[in-house]
Order: sequence, then C-alpha cells, then structure tokens
Amino acid sequence: MFCFQCQEAAKNQGCTIKGMCGKENNTALLQDLLIYNLKGISVIADNAKAKGAVIPREVGSFVTKALFTTITNVNFNNEDLTRWISQAQTVKKELFERVKDKADANLPECATWYSNDPGSYTAKAETVGVLSTENEDVRSLRELLILGLKGIAAYADHAAVLGIEKDEIYDFLFQGLASTTQDLSVDEMTGLVLKAGEVAVTTMAALDEANTSTYGHPELSEVNIGVGTNPGILISGHDLKDMEELMEQTKGTGIDVYTHGEMLPANYYPAFKKHGHLKGNYGSSWWHQNKEFESFNGPILMTTNCIVPMKSSNTYQDRFFTTGVASYPDTVHIPDRVNGSAKDFSAVIERAKACKAPEEIETGKIVGGFARNQVLALADKVVDAVKTGAIKRFVVMAGCDGRQKSRGYFTQVAEKLPQDAVILTAGCAKYRYNKLDLGDIGGIPRVLDAGQCNDCYSLAVIALKLKEVFGLEDINDLPLSFDIGWYEQKAVAVLLALLHLGVKGIRLGPTVPAFISPAVLNVLVENFDIKPITEPDADVAAIMAGK
Repeated sequence: MFCFQCQEAAKNQGCTIKGMCGKENNTALLQDLLIYNLKGISVIADNAKAKGAVIPREVGSFVTKALFTTITNVNFNNEDLTRWISQAQTVKKELFERVKDKADANLPECATWYSNDPGSYTAKAETVGVLSTENEDVRSLRELLILGLKGIAAYADHAAVLGIEKDEIYDFLFQGLASTTQDLSVDEMTGLVLKAGEVAVTTMAALDEANTSTYGHPELSEVNIGVGTNPGILISGHDLKDMEELMEQTKGTGIDVYTHGEMLPANYYPAFKKHGHLKGNYGSSWWHQNKEFESFNGPILMTTNCIVPMKSSNTYQDRFFTTGVASYPDTVHIPDRVNGSAKDFSAVIERAKACKAPEEIETGKIVGGFARNQVLALADKVVDAVKTGAIKRFVVMAGCDGRQKSRGYFTQVAEKLPQDAVILTAGCAKYRYNKLDLGDIGGIPRVLDAGQCNDCYSLAVIALKLKEVFGLEDINDLPLSFDIGWYEQKAVAVLLALLHLGVKGIRLGPTVPAFISPAVLNVLVENFDIKPITEPDADVAAIMAGK
C-alpha cells in the first residue's frame, strides 16, 4: 500500500504498512482498485459524451458514491469494498455497451480491465495505486485533483439524497478522473485542479440549497451537552436525511437522540429543533469516539465518516451500526432506501431499548447556528461593530480536527486572539475552542459556528456579502484571515473552493499535505500565498496585522 490522502500520512510522506487511520494494507489496495475502475468508467463516459452520447445519471451517482466510500475513515470493510469493485466493473461494462459506437477504439487499460475473480483484486491493485505515476509533480497534481474530487463527491451525494443533482458535477467527476489517465501538460493539470475549486463551490451551494430547503435555515441555538435519563441513540457522521428519518422513527419510543461530531449542527435546524427527544450533543470530535462511544452506553449510528477502528478494550461493537457508504467489519449495516421509502432503523431502536442511559461526561451548553442566513440577519450589527472598531478582525478557523498534539495550536490561537477578533468556524475543527468562554462583542459571540465542513460555503457567502457592503473590490481587502486545520479530502475540496474564490494568504496546518510536491507547493505559494502555520503567538500577531 501507499496512501498519503490524509493529514496523518506517516512521517508526512505516506502510509506503507498500515494506515495511521487504522486502514489495513489490503483495504487500502482495494480502495486503489476501486478508484482505478472509476477512472475506467469516467474515461468511457467522458470520451463518449464528447461525441454526443448521453450518460445516464445513474452512472454519475454511482461514481459519486463510490468515490465517497474511499474517503478517510468511511469504509474499513474489505467484503464491502470487493462488492463495490464488482459493481464498478458491471457499470463499466454496461456503459461501454451503451456508448461503444461513440467510444474510441484505443481506451486505456482501466476502461478495459475486468476480472470475475475477487481473489485477483489484490494483485491487480498493487500495480495501479498512487505510485504507478512515477513523476512526483505529475503524481502530485493528479492526486490533488482526485482528492478534491472525493470531497466534491461527498457533498454531491448528500445533496442528491435530498433530491438535488447537477449533471455538471457528474460531468466534471468524469472529466477529472479521466484526465488522470492522460499525458497532460502541467498547465492543463493545474487548470483542472482550479476547475475543481469552481465545481466545489457549485456543489456546496447545491448542498446548502438542499439542506435549507428541506430543514430550514440554521438559526442561533443553544445546544445541551449534558444527558437525560432515557436510553439514547448517538448519531454521528454528516447525513441529515438519516437524521430526519431516525428522528421520525424514534418518536414516542422513550428513546432520546444525541448528535456527535459533525452531526452537532443538526441541532441548529428548525426541522430538528421541533423534536423534544433530540437531547443535544454528546462528546467532541471524531477522534475521541473510542472513549465516548463506550460511555454513551447506547447504540451508535454512523452515517458517513469519521469511523475510528475499535480497540480490543472497546465493548460497543454489538451496538455499532453503519449506513450509506460507511461500513465496518462484523457490525450491522442498515440498508439503503428502496423505491423512495425511508431507511429502517428499527434494529437500532430495539438495541437502544435494552441499553442504559448515557453516562454524563460534561454539562452546559454550546452556541451555534451562524450559517449565512443568521449572520446576514445580523449584518447591520456586524458592520457597525467593524466601523466603530469593536471588531478589528474576522478569523476563519474552519476545517477538521485530528489527534496530533500539535493541533493544540488552534486552541491556543483562539485563546490568544484579542477581544476584538471574531472567529468564524465550520467543521469539526470547532471542537478545539467551541466550549471555551471567549465572550462576545456587543452581543455578537466571538465564535460563530456555521455548521458542518460543507457549511464553509456559508462563510464564503458571508465574506462576499461583507465585501459588497464595504464596497471593496477584492475579498482579500476585508479584515479577514484564514487559519485552517485540515485532515481529509472534503477539506481539500473546501481549500480548492477558497482558491477559486480568490482567497489568498491562507494558513494551513498542522502540516503541509504530503501529496503536494515541493514544486506544486511553490506554485500554490507564488499564486495564492498559502503558508504553513507556525507558532500561535507569531501567527496571531501576523493575523491581526493582516499578514
């Protein structure tokens, strides 16, 4: 195996024996082979589409979901990944038969390779992984694009679940994956990477529309972090449709529902706040789950990433459930919806009835719900605070959390920022500071949480609106700095989106991505002034000085 797609890449180079995420060697290889087959599907689709063929939406949907299942901490199940590969080959065959009169005769091997023997998958996978591209800079650009496509796919899948699909997103997934099989110039590859940023914005806007049209606009909310006396179900991941159906099916059962990790923002939506048995949020970000899932006592429903492999000391395997693209060995998987019907969470509910109430690990409340609609409702107040000097700087500290001690940097920055600085956040990076008592500025909390990682779109909308209000020509002229923590591929899509919007001077940490070669990093630095984080004191001083 060789995997360097997440921030935990061994020695900041790549995992070669076992993933730091807990992914086994064979699991990584199967994911490589799945992506190889998705490239094959995309080559056929992109090639035929250029000649006038119509590609069924089902093909784009399949590629989207399959990419999603290869994101860090989504799928640890080799049997499930084998099924994905088998299905990918079926999709590839059927698509080729459909468009073969418009496809080139000389297609690359990824479009023509088939095997009916799952036992051959590992051997094939060893030849088609990341290192099969020998040139370091070509590899870097190809992988930067693929990882951005994975993030786009995750957000596109969530939007599609709620009924919003865009052919332009599927078409770009085909184009992007197909391009990684072609001998393109550096300028052409760089152009596609930047195009991924544009499509990431389109995708996040589609998901924002899907979420807000279905559940209402997030609103200022206080979220309980204590527990009740009833048995509970803990829902983690990102999928709000799963949340909706679980809330409906637990009505009147005597079971309470708690959010975990990136599901915390569900508490901000009017549609979920109406449920009296939504008790609040339990615990912190994803990497604490071995301990928090243990103390919760009830069943856990994992809707997407971020799964942490269980330790031998953990006892919650029989109450751990997955659904959607998430999968974990020897646990119960809740099947997908059929013909528009809801998923059946009765097994999760019955398991909850046999469990004790959650163990209390903290008490109090946290405040959130500052997505674009809520912040823009406060626009006059915000603008006045800037004009009077009460607010000197906005600092976007969005992105991911992670295990490294070095991520304490983000807590220290939050603590060291002066009282006239406001933090804008989205994603699980917020857990590094959303429970600190940082006060407010004239009633405006100093930490404004927009929601999940995809809600970085809200932060971009807010920034663009402020640019308009202040009559500025460039978003970089705002009293606004970016200090971003990253971990996985959705964060890559968000980063590319920010670059597309023209944002410069982004600080990125805790490490520079391993998949970015020195030459590619130099391009990003020269064109976008991307810089690594340093020490909290130095960075805070530079941020407040607008540097």
